[in-house]
Amino acid sequence: MRAFLDTSVLVAAFYVDHPHHEPSFRLLADSKKGSACCALHSLAEVYATLTSMPQPRRVAGDQALLFIGSIRERLTLVGLSERDYAQMLESSAAGSVLGGGIYDAILGYCALKAGAQTIYTWNTRDFLRLPSAIASRVRRPDEAG
Repeated sequence: MRAFLDTSVLVAAFYVDHPHHEPSFRLLADSKKGSACCALHSLAEVYATLTSMPQPRRVAGDQALLFIGSIRERLTLVGLSERDYAQMLESSAAGSVLGGGIYDAILGYCALKAGAQTIYTWNTRDFLRLPSAIASRVRRPDEAG
């Protein structure tokens, strides 16, 4: 797997007026199953974000599902097994990952499980706090290419 797209990239790809829309949309549009992926967990995060934004950016659930459908068509979806989760939690505790950082750890471990060479995110600061096997793969979408 070549590329892993995190939730921040997917949300930016949706909103045309988002400051990171262009590179995020280009990355998603150029993605194909088998060479690009995202975490199953990101689908829930995308849905939650799109349907809870302040108006006028909030979208209805059915609109969010249409976008999620396009993500599912373009990206391979990666989930963690029970054993994967246990290992991720143990590693995160040992590495002092606290609070909401665990959600970035879930995504990072999904990227490792998929064998992604690059993890694309706009949330680089938090991903760089994760173990080096994850942090060494982190790039912003405007660094793609």
